[in-house]
Amino acid sequence: MTVVLLDALGTLVELERPWPHLLRELGRRGTHITEERAREAMRAEMAFYRSEHHRGDSPAALAALRRACAEVVRAHLGAPGAAARIEDVEAALLAAVRFRAYPDAAPALVALRADGARLVVASNWDVSLHQVLERTGLAGLLDGAISSAEAGAAKPAPAIFTRALALVDGSAADACMVGDSVETDVAGARAAGVAPVLVVRGAGDGLGSLGAAPVALGGVTTIASLAELPGVVRYLR
Repeated sequence: MTVVLLDALGTLVELERPWPHLLRELGRRGTHITEERAREAMRAEMAFYRSEHHRGDSPAALAALRRACAEVVRAHLGAPGAAARIEDVEAALLAAVRFRAYPDAAPALVALRADGARLVVASNWDVSLHQVLERTGLAGLLDGAISSAEAGAAKPAPAIFTRALALVDGSAADACMVGDSVETDVAGARAAGVAPVLVVRGAGDGLGSLGAAPVALGGVTTIASLAELPGVVRYLR
């Protein structure tokens, strides 16, 4: 049995640029800022989320994390933020964060399953990962998913790979990890004994890996699109 582990953000889904949405959503709630201020606030929030996403390991904990993220946004809004209700800032933030599946994601998953592969998402995310996969139409094409918050370990720690493989009774020797980060996906896969496949996408309208640019790495199977993935997996078998 071949198991394909997949990263989410930057691999299967991308984040629509959130600051134009934040600008509009705050304006609808009576807080008016510039796009530059909105961009600064969202960049600060994304950096905070990257370091704190592990806190969102249950619905209650996720609610607390989202409130903390909203506080970061409000702190970067300047004078208009000081007058804004935190409830309004949080609602605007949640409405501004919108994910969409890459066009090549669903077709690749369908082709991989047709080849008999088991598919599991392993992503540094909070417990809302499952909701994002549902909303982007990918959940039904997967055999499982686990977030780092649920696993209690974030990539590149081997533990999340072990937990992901256990969802389908898979083994590291028969698995590959597909992701866009050298630091988390490639290094983590190697530490777990899983073959890495690096996705190096071109620039688009959205944000992958919360805006971090992917870096190609010598000696690692590298693809520019998930359309190449079924052929790569067949070769790696």
